[in-house]
Amino acid sequence: MENQREGLRHGERDYRRAVLAMLAAGLATFNALYATQALLPTLVDDLSITPTQAALTVSAATGMLAICIVPASILSERFGRGRILVISAIAATALGMLLPLAPDVTTLILLRALQGMVIAGVPAVAMTWLSEELNPADLARAMGIYVAGTSFGGLTGRLIPAGLLEIVDWRAALFVSSGAAFLAAMAMATLLPKQRRFTPKKLRLRSEVAAMVGHWRNPQLAALFATAFLGMGVFVSMYNFFGFRMVEHFGLSPALVGVVFVMYLSGTWSAARAGAIASRHGRGNTLLTCTVLLLLGALATVSGWLPLALAGLLAFTASFFAMHSVASSWIGLVATTHRAEASSMYLFCYYVGSSLLGAAAGFIFARTSWTGFVIALAGILVPLVTVAWALRRSERSEHNTQKVPA
Repeated sequence: MENQREGLRHGERDYRRAVLAMLAAGLATFNALYATQALLPTLVDDLSITPTQAALTVSAATGMLAICIVPASILSERFGRGRILVISAIAATALGMLLPLAPDVTTLILLRALQGMVIAGVPAVAMTWLSEELNPADLARAMGIYVAGTSFGGLTGRLIPAGLLEIVDWRAALFVSSGAAFLAAMAMATLLPKQRRFTPKKLRLRSEVAAMVGHWRNPQLAALFATAFLGMGVFVSMYNFFGFRMVEHFGLSPALVGVVFVMYLSGTWSAARAGAIASRHGRGNTLLTCTVLLLLGALATVSGWLPLALAGLLAFTASFFAMHSVASSWIGLVATTHRAEASSMYLFCYYVGSSLLGAAAGFIFARTSWTGFVIALAGILVPLVTVAWALRRSERSEHNTQKVPA
């Protein structure tokens, strides 16, 4: 009963199972979500489509995920977080193995949209599951590992098919990558401990929507939602089109371009470390530093010297995942009530940013140079830095208020 009341603690067997399960969940679903991103140049050539059309295979999935993430969260209030996690991960990764059968780009985009709908259940409730089942003292560490799993899943979803392009066509490469995601989903379903601190609620759509809208009245939460929208939108835009830069300007092959996604390992490391850094230096300081590095890294990709462009992408990637780790864990601390709804709104903004800004970036990319494209992204990142600075000020203000004696 003591464990149930306080939540799972670091060092306990079920804590380890929970963390490994969430790591596997991130691996499975983010492998599936970005399965076509590294293949975009190949899809353009093989299906005789434009880069903007190819990018829709990513935006369709993230867009439908954004639309379905709130309903998935609401369903989890009634049927349980664990059930939604397991069904979503297994169904989404199984569907991924049907993608290679798509006869044309329209079918592929529709299947990706359907996959995005099914994937929604994992990000909708994963952070809430952790917030409910783990002791608050050990939450940041576990949240960082989950985010690290999402970054590594994104890496495998890009690296596996891109690497296989040297020996097979994109359809076979996509099937192998989807199979790996399915195995990770099965591992998650096996490892995930039974929920101990969840109480089902009756579904009241009006009250759920009211709770989500009400979170926007909290300035800190509103700023964190904006951070998700702007940060993820720029991140996906950069990775959607950086491969074309590598092929067209630096002359790399599509398979070799896939190796660029090894940069995701920097995000795996930074996301796992971000919680400890934020505990030491403050969430606001950490978030602001990440957004500044995100901007500087993006600007460095303008360089015509490949090592500097890649170094910029490395800084861009590491800082993004650290930013996301800090912001997502901050949500659970600021929202003391209706946490599932707050996490859902954060992720709704996160994936709407991915879909809308990612799609808009395609039109910008088609009509300007790489330098112009990056300047457009910088125009989004400057407001993001401003939002992070405001969050830092609010955190300091709260800290100073708590120091004032009653």
